[in-house]
Amino acid sequence: MGKVTADISMSLDGFIAGPHDDRENGLGVGGERLHEWLYDLSNFHERHGTEGGVQNQDDEVLDESFRNVGAVIIGRRMFDIAEEAWGDNPPFHVPVHIVTHRPRETLVKEGGTTYFFVTDGIESALRQAQTAADGKDVSIGGANIIQGFIKAGLLDEIQVHVIPVLLGEGRPLFENMSPDPIELEIVRVIASPEVTHLKYRVIKH
Repeated sequence: MGKVTADISMSLDGFIAGPHDDRENGLGVGGERLHEWLYDLSNFHERHGTEGGVQNQDDEVLDESFRNVGAVIIGRRMFDIAEEAWGDNPPFHVPVHIVTHRPRETLVKEGGTTYFFVTDGIESALRQAQTAADGKDVSIGGANIIQGFIKAGLLDEIQVHVIPVLLGEGRPLFENMSPDPIELEIVRVIASPEVTHLKYRVIKH
């Protein structure tokens, strides 16, 4: 069975989106800055159906983060905000399991992405995603989902792409965590002019 991983961009002061994130402004005020390191990369272009892009160490990190992913889990809020922007051929190209309290029929998109709506919690979503992943990794996304998986002891690795910007406010990555310390082991640090990639293994007791 593959690993359960999270891979997300974050400001130096801990936010994964700026304030007032919604469908019209998916990453909030100032939040687009968190993803600027991606936009010129070859793997970003490829996953969005366009050609070109830069090949460098950031591109290698991005390629690695997708290479062994067989399924994805996200929250309903993230889906509602980003569905329109992702379009008819979303960048996942694997089954996506959406944790929600609001049932909805399975939604099939182009390019191998199918949205499944899971109404009975993150453990059920993980079981379904692991079955769909067929031995590959399951990648999780969104602050609430990442927090829930960490607190439940279900996350194996997390990679945070730290952007050299202070947003001041927005959606924090590590809000509402357990009162008990959660230890992580540093796996790797890669620094570039645009971003620092920090990869950790979650220590489970």
